[in-house]
Amino acid sequence: MADQAERLREIFRERQFPKVNRNKGLSRIIVVASGKGGVGKTSLVVNLAVIMGQWGQKTIILDTDLGLANVDILMDLKPAFSLVDVIRGYKDLSEVIVKGTFNVEVIPGGSGLHEIISMDSHQRERLVSRFSYLEERGDILLIDCAAGLSRNVLSFIAAADELIMVTTPEPTAITDVYSIIKIVSNYRLHSTVNLVVNMVRSSREGETVFKRINNVCQNFLDISMNFLGGIEFDQHVHKAVLNCSPYVLQFPRSRAAQCTRNIARRILFEEKTVNSVNKKEGSFINRLIRLWSS
Repeated sequence: MADQAERLREIFRERQFPKVNRNKGLSRIIVVASGKGGVGKTSLVVNLAVIMGQWGQKTIILDTDLGLANVDILMDLKPAFSLVDVIRGYKDLSEVIVKGTFNVEVIPGGSGLHEIISMDSHQRERLVSRFSYLEERGDILLIDCAAGLSRNVLSFIAAADELIMVTTPEPTAITDVYSIIKIVSNYRLHSTVNLVVNMVRSSREGETVFKRINNVCQNFLDISMNFLGGIEFDQHVHKAVLNCSPYVLQFPRSRAAQCTRNIARRILFEEKTVNSVNKKEGSFINRLIRLWSS
């Protein structure tokens, strides 16, 4: 009976979603990137967005991973149009955005990688001007970048107020994420990098990976690192992907869901994380225009 009562109390606690005071317009612009593919970056973006939506934040996901865009798939959405249609000038952003669960909206990336790589200055300016539609539409903009490095990835990293890097304990993933952190530091794109270590076997392994990366950054780079947490390897994540459902909704009591909620709490509530936000001069839109026109 005692065990059953404790389980009921745990379920009740999980349903008491903390509410965040809402500001008018986008208050947080967060870009999520990784050094290589396959580290769970997009899955993290989707599940963070759902949690933030549960907690009362109107969250918009901008999927910029053209060619490999799959945010819509992980949320079981069937968009008629995508960001590629905006680039081509066929649609406005308001016609492309798709409503997801809770307070989450998605701008699908589509499958036109060559479109964004080969954009001329007129197309870039037109695309960025369409982004002004987002300024008053949501509270948080989560930008899911393509894995690795490209001019467009670096532009979104530079234009955003906050950067979250995702890695795993694999040596190749650690090496690749450090390469991006090094570029961020050398070009002074951000003073703080937030790190999530995915697919860890324990919380201790996540902390160990962070310490390894942080020690190298302290010795060789002029940048501050902030550990948002690790996400334990969990078969429920794979099951949720097969069902095209966020794991925090389908398996809310799984280890991965609990870890992700802890990360969301640190992003929204932890003083160290909130105080490290570098609100850059000018709007996100104007920063993108400046970066893409240079």
